[in-house]
Amino acid sequence: MAMFRFTKWLAEGETVQVTGNGEQMRGFTYLEDIARGVLMGLQPLGYEIINLGGHETVTINELLHKLETRLGVQAKIEYIDRNPVDADANWANVEKARRVLNWEPLVSLDEGLDALVKWYFDNRSWASQILTP
Repeated sequence: MAMFRFTKWLAEGETVQVTGNGEQMRGFTYLEDIARGVLMGLQPLGYEIINLGGHETVTINELLHKLETRLGVQAKIEYIDRNPVDADANWANVEKARRVLNWEPLVSLDEGLDALVKWYFDNRSWASQILTP
C-alpha cells in the first residue's frame, strides 16, 4: 500500500507523511512475483513455511526520490514521529523459496515502479479518488 499511497500523494501534489527520518530500509516485491510464488507453493510439498519477497532493499527516502524522478515532481515531505515498534530494516529471506520452489523475484524495483506509475496515470480518473489515510 505504501507504494500506491506515495505515488498518489506525489502525483496529486499532496504532502507525503514519512514516519521517522525516512532512512528505514524496506524490501518491496512486485505482486506478480508473489502470486507466482504462491502458486508454486501450492504444489504438493507437504506443509512448509516459505518466505516470498524482493531481493532489493531501499530506504523510504530513496524510494520517494525514485518516484519523484518518474513523476517529474518534488515531494512535499512531512516527517512525523516514528512508531516505537517500527523496524529499522525489513525484508524477506527467500533462500528457502529458491531452494524448495526454485523461485526468484523477477521484477526489479525500478521495473515495478515504472509499471506502477504507468498504471496510475492510465487509471488516474478513479485511482486518484481512492482514500489513502
